[in-house]
Amino acid sequence: METATFGAGCFWGVEMRFRELPGVSDVAVGYEGGKLDNPSYRDVCSDKTGHAEVVQVTFDPAKVSYPQLLDLFFALHDPTQRNRQGPDWGTQYRSVIFFHSPGQQTAAQETIARLTRDHVFSKPIVTEVAPAQTFWRAEEYHQRYLEKRGATSCHM
Repeated sequence: METATFGAGCFWGVEMRFRELPGVSDVAVGYEGGKLDNPSYRDVCSDKTGHAEVVQVTFDPAKVSYPQLLDLFFALHDPTQRNRQGPDWGTQYRSVIFFHSPGQQTAAQETIARLTRDHVFSKPIVTEVAPAQTFWRAEEYHQRYLEKRGATSCHM
C-alpha cells in the first residue's frame, strides 16, 4: 500500500470521490502544510496557520496507479484558481500535491506539464507540488462527512 496526499479545495467532496475509486482502500481528511501542531478546523479556517484542507489516500498501486490518482485530482477541481475553489476562499483551499517519494514528485510535475502542453485548462495551473509534511487528521465529524449526511456531493 502507498499513500498520496492532495488538496483540492473543500475536502468533503474530494474524499467521497477518491473513496469510489477501485484500488483505494482508505481516505482520511485532514490538514497539511502549515506551521501549527495539531490544528483544529477552526484554526485552519482562520487562514493563519498555513495548512491546506487535504485528503490522504491509501491505495494499492497494483490496482490503481499514482498517475490515475493525479488524473482524478485534476478532474475534481479547478487547478488554475489560487487559494480558492468555488465559493470557498483562503489558503486552506489551495490546490496542492504533497508528494511522498521522488517518483510521486516526478509524476505530479509531468502531469502538470502534460496538462499545460495540451491546453486542458485555459489559464495557467497554480497547483503547488511540495514534499509531504505532517498530516493532521481532521476532527471525526469531518470524516465521511457527506456520507454521514446522505449526500452525494457538495458544491464542487
